[in-house]
Amino acid sequence: MAEAPVRQNPIDARPWTFYALGALFFAYLLFLYGPMLVIYALSFQGPNGGVTFPIVDPSLDWFRDVWRPGQMANIPVAFWRSMTLAGIVCLLTVLISVAAGLAYRRPFPGSGLVFYLAVSSLVMPSLLVGFGIGLGFQFLGLQADLFTSALGAQLTWTLPFGLLTMFAVVNRFNRSWEEAAADLGATPWQRLRYVTLPILLPGILGVGLSAFTLSYDEYARTTLTIGARNTLPLEIYALISSQTTPMLFALGTLTTAASFLLIGVSLVVLLRLQRRREWMSRRAT
Repeated sequence: MAEAPVRQNPIDARPWTFYALGALFFAYLLFLYGPMLVIYALSFQGPNGGVTFPIVDPSLDWFRDVWRPGQMANIPVAFWRSMTLAGIVCLLTVLISVAAGLAYRRPFPGSGLVFYLAVSSLVMPSLLVGFGIGLGFQFLGLQADLFTSALGAQLTWTLPFGLLTMFAVVNRFNRSWEEAAADLGATPWQRLRYVTLPILLPGILGVGLSAFTLSYDEYARTTLTIGARNTLPLEIYALISSQTTPMLFALGTLTTAASFLLIGVSLVVLLRLQRRREWMSRRAT
């Protein structure tokens, strides 16, 4: 009996496609991360070096300069302002997104209108949104400030993403878990606390992380609503407009390291929650 012919892998038959796709992907990574790698390298420039290569006497002087008081831009104060504002925006975005996600599990009159109004700010240019909020505060005779107008402007940016993410998470939620808890005598609050929220927690953490990062580096919607107290992106823009030193590169390296640290802590928390859930599942069975 004749053996059946062996089918050849299309990639093996045409290896040039594999290498072409690999080269394209490498070029994409280089285009995406190349500027960041340049900034990280130049942040270790020596005190006599400039903002371009070559690196002269590598040192950590510019990292120390970030925290030095008496500069034209007050980086430490602006950093903590951004962190505080981002934390508040993160908390409000999570609370509103979770409440909306749970509310939209049942249809109610005007739900479509409310949804489109909530996400409509995504299609508006960011500068126009900030300009409108600033004009609104001026018309009402209110003072634009960090935790009033700027907070509202940033919520118009973070809330639509939080809502869309939470809707996707809630739509995959199996309500039989809540029904089983109700059959066992759990109250609505107990079902929410011990069943619904723990299962939705990975998605809630994702909403919080995205809201925090979107708020932390937001510039366009903040610049016209911030008042007299600048956030870190505005201070960086002021430095770029007036003077450029490797201190800006050191600042970018530090903020990137802080972002990776936050992501790492969140992944550890998610992993621990996943292991705890698996342990409870094995214990229940």
